This record gives sequence, structure tokens and C-alpha cells, in this order.
Amino acid sequence: MRSRVSRYRRPVSWQLVALVIGVVVTVVPPGRVPASLAAAAVAVVAVIVQVVPLSAFDDALEALAEPLAFLLVAVPLAVVLDDIGFFASLAALVDGGRHLRLGLWVLAAAVTVLFNLDAAVVLLTPLFVRLAHRHGDDPLALAFIPALLASLASTVLPVSNLTNLVAAGPLDIHTRDFLVEAAPAAVAATVVGWFAYRRTFAAPVHLPVSDEHPDRRALWTGAPVVVWLLVGFTVGERLGVPAWVVALIALTGLVGVTRRLPWRSTPLGPAVLALALGTLAVAAAPGLRIDRLLGLDGVGGEVATFGGAVLGANLMNNLPAVVVSLPALQEHPDRVWAVLLGVNIGPTLWATGALSTLLWQSTMSRLGHPVSARRYAAIGWRIGIPALLAALAVRSILAA
Repeated sequence: MRSRVSRYRRPVSWQLVALVIGVVVTVVPPGRVPASLAAAAVAVVAVIVQVVPLSAFDDALEALAEPLAFLLVAVPLAVVLDDIGFFASLAALVDGGRHLRLGLWVLAAAVTVLFNLDAAVVLLTPLFVRLAHRHGDDPLALAFIPALLASLASTVLPVSNLTNLVAAGPLDIHTRDFLVEAAPAAVAATVVGWFAYRRTFAAPVHLPVSDEHPDRRALWTGAPVVVWLLVGFTVGERLGVPAWVVALIALTGLVGVTRRLPWRSTPLGPAVLALALGTLAVAAAPGLRIDRLLGLDGVGGEVATFGGAVLGANLMNNLPAVVVSLPALQEHPDRVWAVLLGVNIGPTLWATGALSTLLWQSTMSRLGHPVSARRYAAIGWRIGIPALLAALAVRSILAA
């Protein structure tokens, strides 16, 4: 993408305006128009009136093609596993007693790491709300777990977040790099986030133990898929096999066993939204001068980059925040971890910071437990700030 940035070096004020409008209609769609169509309309109009060059779409598609392919395969894969009762059976293993919330916290972290944050939000939020009603627990307390872990635990593997996949290809970073450079900070954020969550949501006096037992057949059917993904995402990467191909093979095998293909669950809307915002972000990138921020030296530069990434994610959503950072990251590749950790964990503070949190808000409204942006922030800041500080401390140590 670096070699193509020069084509956008024209007056960029209107390109920045187009990006802002795209983000605004994503957060507050006009009327009953889906956010994906509203953002796509902004991008199309911007191209038609030549505010955004058509080549920006080509560059965005090049950057997002493999990440979006993984999203379009991973969510249906997770839905098939959910249909056979795999996630419900995993939840049943920890369903009861005073450690229920900790067990669900770990489960949400694992699903985020392996299947990606969107799958975790879509599948686990309804499940956790049902568990809350079954135990007489606070539905909001349990439902917040997948929303939080979608941010806190999403920098462990490349597949955990679309932002990771967007950066991984152009910057040639691999699973081992994530495990060494980013995973320790993500783990620290997840652990600290747990203790902050415990302080935020008082535990019930008594949680009755459920008499529901795990479906052993579902566990035995789903376990090989999980093992395949773990092996495929690591070994396959070394062999040049993209993550979406690994997930597609798993989906094909699982569909062959279950005879179920949940094509309606394919997340076309989020994919269109990501591509529209990505197009606007590519065009606006030169006007943001992110290279100056990433060029700061030492630990101070790491801290400034991390803080800028957190701010950028919450101002424009984390996916376009990464896309606009790519040209500067190719000049300063050592700053990629501060950027990814900032844009991935930052959305704990504000609901518009990630597509997953917007998806979570929509899911909660459908379940009869609407959560306003203000309510999300009131809880998210209490948990997200300690988690962000923990991640920044670990990352600063690694970068020193």
C-alpha cells in the first residue's frame, strides 16, 4: 500500500470529511437503513463525486480480502458448532457454583482467540443471557463478558481480530510473532480485566448449580475441529495456507458430518461495512500524518503510539484506524504491536470502537436488554482503563 499512497496526495480535507461521515452513519444509521448500506452509500457517493479515487477501493480490497474471507467463513463455522450444542456443552462444564463467571470469562477468551471476536459476541451473548436467567444472575453482568473479551483477548493470534489480519499480510508478521510480541500484553489485559470486572459487578450471594449435563456427542464432534484450527493456524501458516482456507476446510468437514450449512449466518453486512470504511480510510490516510506519531523514539514513542491507537479506534472504529496506519507502519514496523493492542483493547471504552461492540449492542437490544453507549462507557471505562494500563506496561517492557 505504501507505493500507492502518493496517488491520494491531493487536498485531503474532503477525504477526511468523507471518512467522518462514514463513521457517523455507521454509529447512527439514518432511519432504518442498515449501517453497512449507509457506509457503503457514503463510499460510493465519495467515489462518484471524485472525493475518493476508485483506486482507494482497490487498495482497501487488497488489504482486506483475506481478513474478510476469514470472517465470512469463521462465523458460519462457529454457528454450526453452536447448532450442535458445542458451546452450550462447554458452558455446561462450568455452569454452576461461585466460579460460574470465571469459567464463562475463560470460555469467552478462548472463543475470541480461536474463532475471532465477532463469532464470540454473536454466539456467546445469547447463551450467557440464558445462563443468567437460569441462575438468577444479572443478565447484563454475564452478557458483558463476551463484549469485553472481544477486545481484551483479541490480540493473541492473527485470526482473533480482523485488525490483526489486516496488518499481518502487508507487514509479514506471523503467529509466532503475535505469541511473542502481543499475546503477553493481551493476557495481562485479560487477567487485570477480570479483577476489574469482579469489582464492577457484585457476585450474587448464591448461584444454584444446574442439573444440565454437557452433550458428550457435541464435545466429541467439536473437539477435532478446535484441534484442527489450532494446528492449521500455526503449521498452515508456515506452509503458506491462509487462515480462511484452514477455516473453510473445517467448515466443509463439519457440514459433511452435520448436514447443516447456515448460509444465512454469513456476515455480509459487516464485510460490506468493513470494505466501505476501509476505502474511505485509505483515501484519508495521508491527511492524518500518522507517520509523525509512529516515528517518535523509545518507550515514550511506544506509549504515544498506543494512546493514539486507542483514541483512533474510538473516534473512527478500529478497522479503519488500522487501515489508515498501514502506510506509516510500513515505515515503522516496530510500532505495529502498540497499534494493534491499542485499537483492539481500546473499544472497551466506547461502543463504537469496534464492529463487534456495535454487533453486541444490537444483539442485546434483540434480547430485550438494550445497552446505551453511555451505559456501555460507564462500565467499560471501569474495566478497560486498568486493562489498557496493564497491556501498556507489559508492551513497554517488551519494547524496551
